[in-house]
Amino acid sequence: MSQHPPVPLGTFPTPVEPAPRLAAALGLGPDDLWVKRDDLTGLGGGGNKIRKLEWTVGAALAEGADTLVTTGAPQSNHARLTAAAGARLGLDVVLVLRGSPGASRSGNLALNGLFGARLAWAGEVDRAGLDAAAAEVGARLRARGARPALIPFGGSSTPAAQGYVSCGAELREQLPDLRTAVVALGSGGTMAGLVAALGSGSVLGVDVGALPDPAAAVVEFATPLTAERITAEGLRVRRDQVGAGYAALTGPVAEALRLAARTEGLVLDPIYTGRAMAGLRAAVRDGDIRPGERTLFVHTGGLPGLFGHPAAIGFAEEETAAFEG
Repeated sequence: MSQHPPVPLGTFPTPVEPAPRLAAALGLGPDDLWVKRDDLTGLGGGGNKIRKLEWTVGAALAEGADTLVTTGAPQSNHARLTAAAGARLGLDVVLVLRGSPGASRSGNLALNGLFGARLAWAGEVDRAGLDAAAAEVGARLRARGARPALIPFGGSSTPAAQGYVSCGAELREQLPDLRTAVVALGSGGTMAGLVAALGSGSVLGVDVGALPDPAAAVVEFATPLTAERITAEGLRVRRDQVGAGYAALTGPVAEALRLAARTEGLVLDPIYTGRAMAGLRAAVRDGDIRPGERTLFVHTGGLPGLFGHPAAIGFAEEETAAFEG
């Protein structure tokens, strides 16, 4: 657990809102489904990464860092919010991204530029190659006299997960009878904090395909934060929404985007929250989530990523109907 205090970056507590029309469409009761609006955390377009960055950037500041270095995919929400945190705090930011210049445009990449982050493209590398590229960037910065701090992939670590322990405490007050919190499972830190706060049986993570074994990451990050014995077998994890891979827009995710938008005006993204909603639909269909139980959907943000995803934009444009009088 981090011994350094978090640095305030977000606006908390985020609201919890009822979603009765979406609940009915899913086959739940009108008071069964609520949405935790962690897309409204404030800084840099909002999203779940802010809660984690409060802890990791707090530690970096306490250790004298003047530059933040982190890694991700081209449309990484975590990279975008690291850039925003650096801008607010007067820190330089270098984002080490998988791929090459020009292969991905708009969305989070555009915001990275507005926030003043510098980009280092690592090529088509695996996670180990991305970490190695970040280490090289850190070494070059130190050679120039900078004091870089490496923020972990996805912002996830045991210290970072404390941000979602705090979120769990908010939920205990907002929805005391909560049965299941449904959340996207990427790098593991968000689910880990919720598990530590709410218990393994109360959190359903929907794998988005970011890691080969996301349950192992949740166990690693959550174990130091709770007296509960956390095991991979004891976690509630769905792995049926990955489809062709992390970056792919699947049919069930496209349907989830449409359903949330048309029932509640709720905008999801194609990688994280869209998959989480598709997983929630599947969980209702197979009886893992049942009518009469208080269920929460954790909206972790990611809207800029929607505008950087050509398949999702194409799908949305095809949904536009002409008025014919």
